[in-house]
Parts: sequence; C-alpha cells; structure tokens
Amino acid sequence: MVKPVGEIIKHLQEKPKTLFLIDSIGAFLTTFFLIIILKYFNEFFGVPKTTLTYLSVMAACLCIYSTTCFFTLKDKWIPFIRGISTANLLYCIISGVLIVYNFNLITIFGRLYFLAEIAIIFGLVYIELSVANAIKKEKAT
Repeated sequence: MVKPVGEIIKHLQEKPKTLFLIDSIGAFLTTFFLIIILKYFNEFFGVPKTTLTYLSVMAACLCIYSTTCFFTLKDKWIPFIRGISTANLLYCIISGVLIVYNFNLITIFGRLYFLAEIAIIFGLVYIELSVANAIKKEKAT
C-alpha cells in the first residue's frame, strides 16, 4: 500500500540521501527509454531523433548529478535538493515545449508517454521541494 505523501516526505526528510537515489534511478530510466526504446520504436512514438537526443542528454546529466550527490553528500542537502528539483522542472518545461513544437509528428502514444513522464517528475519535484522545506524548518528550530 502506498504511504500518504506526508509520511513519504517525513521519511525522506530523515534520509535525504534516498531522494537522490530515487531521482538518479528515475533519470536513468528516462535516459534508457529515450535512447533505447523510443529510438528503436520511432514510428510508434513519432518523436524526432533530434528531440530524443536533446532530452536523453539532459536526462543523463540529471542522472549523473543525482548519482554524484547520492555518493558524495554528507550534509547541507537543501541547495542540492533545490538544484535537482529546479533542473527537473526545467527538463519538464523543455520536454513540453519540444512536444508542442513537434505535436503533429508525435503519435498519441508518444504524447501519452511524455505526459506521464512529466506528471511523475512534477510529483517528484513536489516531494523534493517539500523535503527541502521540512529540513530547513527542522534546522530553524
């Protein structure tokens, strides 16, 4: 059963390192899907290869950032959590713009894939920012 969001935020507040692990796995999966699956099934999704290349490079950079944070950070989590949440939002905006720009080329399956991906990332961003704010409040008391 899925925990309520408040419990997830509290858990991640206590173990913020886990947040970077979750983010890095998500970014890796995005990179994998964009490079491997969408490129090989391009007719099914209809996304131009240049768009896939731009988005996969961005996702790979986010994966590297989150993985580096996971392995190297010991404290001072807030700026790095806010950094990855900002980068995730930027990825969503760029994805949205590229999808709108190529709307006539992208099939319904491609549109659904990107809408689902953006929704998941927005949820993650909400959790990331909530965790950063909870850590900040905890340190202030």
